Amino acid sequence: MVATPTSIVYPDSDGLPMSDNTRQFEYIVYIKKGIDWLFSDDPQVFVGGDLLWYPQEGNNKLRQAPDVMVVFGRPKGDRGSYQQWKEDHLPPQVVFEIISPSNTIPEMTRKFQFYDRYGIEEYYIYDPDRLSLGGFLRQDGRLEAIEAIEGWVSPRLKVRFTLSEDGSLELYRPDGRPFERYEEIAARADQERQRADQAEHRAQRAEAQLAEQQTEIARLKEQLKSMGQDPDRLNRT
Repeated sequence: MVATPTSIVYPDSDGLPMSDNTRQFEYIVYIKKGIDWLFSDDPQVFVGGDLLWYPQEGNNKLRQAPDVMVVFGRPKGDRGSYQQWKEDHLPPQVVFEIISPSNTIPEMTRKFQFYDRYGIEEYYIYDPDRLSLGGFLRQDGRLEAIEAIEGWVSPRLKVRFTLSEDGSLELYRPDGRPFERYEEIAARADQERQRADQAEHRAQRAEAQLAEQQTEIARLKEQLKSMGQDPDRLNRT
C-alpha cells in the first residue's frame, strides 16, 4: 500500500526532552513568554516553544523542533505541531536555540543547515554555559553571520539583544523595557495585590469612620430633641 499525504501521521513529539537542565529551560521560557507578551495584542503572530516543525507535506521524517519559533502572519492558538502546508505555507521567520551540554557540533550544524534551507530569516543561538551569543540573518537567500551581535536589534521582532556583565542574555522590547522573568512578574503582581489590599483596607476604615460619625450625629440629635430643641432648626440658624 502506497502512503498518501492524508494517511501519513506527523507525530507531535520526537521523544526528546524540551531541555537538558534548568538553566536552558529558564531561558527558553524567558524568550518564549517575553515574545508572547510583546505580541499579545497581535492575533497574527504565533509563538511556539519546542514545537515540531514539518516543512514538507508527505515527509514526517523531515522535521525540527526549535526551542522558540515565531511566525508572523499565522494566528495564535494551540497546535500539536507546525505543519507548514496547513499554515499558508509560511515557515517560521525567527528561531532561537539555547545550547545545552548534550548538543554536539554535528547536531547544531544540521540544525543550521535545516533552518538555512527552509527559509528562516533570523536565527539566534545562546550558550548559557559559555555565555556566548550568536546570530544569523538571511541575506541574498542565505543565512549569514551577524558580525556585531551586542546591541543588535532584530529586524522582525524589533527586540534588542545584549549580554549583561555576568554574561546573561537580556532582551529589550522596542520601548526599552526589558523582558521579565517569571519571578519578576510574580513579585510585581504581589506588590500590586498588596497595594490593592491596602487601598481596600483604607476605604473600609474610612467607611467605618463615616458610619461612626453618622451614628454620633444621630445620637446628638436625639439628645437635643430630649432637651426640647429642634436640631434641624438649629442647623438652619
